[in-house]
Amino acid sequence: MTKCSNFTKLQAQENPVLTIIRLILSPLSLLYQLVLRIRNYLYDSGLFGVTYFDIPTINVGNLAFGGTGKTPHIEYLVRLLKDQFAIAVLSRGYKRKTTGYVFADSQSSANTIGDEPMQIYTKFKPLPVAVAENRVLGLPDLLYDAPETQVVLLDDAFQHRAIKPGINILLTEYNNRFTQDFLAPAGMLREYRAAYVRADIIIVSKCNPDLSLAEREQIRKEIKPYPHQQVYFSFIKFGALEGLYEPITRQKPGEALVFAGIANPQSLVDEIEKRAEKVQLKKYPDHYNYIWKDIEDIVYLFEQMTGSDKIIITTEKDRTKLMAPEIKEVLEKHPIFYLPVEVVFFNEDQESFNNQIIDYVAKNSANH
Repeated sequence: MTKCSNFTKLQAQENPVLTIIRLILSPLSLLYQLVLRIRNYLYDSGLFGVTYFDIPTINVGNLAFGGTGKTPHIEYLVRLLKDQFAIAVLSRGYKRKTTGYVFADSQSSANTIGDEPMQIYTKFKPLPVAVAENRVLGLPDLLYDAPETQVVLLDDAFQHRAIKPGINILLTEYNNRFTQDFLAPAGMLREYRAAYVRADIIIVSKCNPDLSLAEREQIRKEIKPYPHQQVYFSFIKFGALEGLYEPITRQKPGEALVFAGIANPQSLVDEIEKRAEKVQLKKYPDHYNYIWKDIEDIVYLFEQMTGSDKIIITTEKDRTKLMAPEIKEVLEKHPIFYLPVEVVFFNEDQESFNNQIIDYVAKNSANH
């Protein structure tokens, strides 16, 4: 099937207004694609330098703008490897208020290293976590600060072509697969579909836990993996509600006010609707930095709720930005919780994925 017929097929499944908008924006997407293809050619041809490190490196990235579950998959890799190898994590530190290389320590916050690196650092202390816009410069600094490191997990470096990871993992969300999306601004892809060739592993994330083998096989055919690529499927498992400021848990509240600064909160809302009798959502942009007015709004909405068993729920990522003393002083007066998540692979995929990762790290860390 040609690219043109793919576009036509997807158009037929869309709202007509959205199709018109895509058509209007498509010239800009073509121009953007040209720029990306020239950039990739310069790297592929060797005209732009690519740095290889002798330490095992595993990247987790995507082709789309946000929402594919990179952080939970990084955390999965940490849990998988931490008992056998000394791990470190290197991220860009998106939307932090610092620049350059920063090594996480007890004084770090979401402002200094970014919300997702802060989440990982808080959850897995004393795991070494660092941020740097330039991974090629940041990785040697990280190894200097954590010389015992045997494997580095790179967060969101699929488009960072200046560094060549040992394993390149590409995530694509089940409900918004790159095979059915378009390059920005006509769609949500930040790189054209054909760039998936650089991946060693493709993970279809955020699947329905009941996704059948037949549908998984159909999606594999849709992706058309190259001989060097493996395709796996994962889904999100939600834990018990954890107290944001105190060590308590909850399962089923009566009424819930949910606020979230994530790309797509729908799966969060769907899960909470299974537990609560009534759910109200206050949505913020992805990686949102809360200000005092936001906290006032959240408290006001909560106080307007009439249920006797009402609570406030947020995400694990948002939790990192709610620890400032002035915010904590207000929110801790109310029953506020966060909902932790973990990645789970389907039974047929888990052993194969785990073995592929462990074998790579064991083989390549032996001489480091």
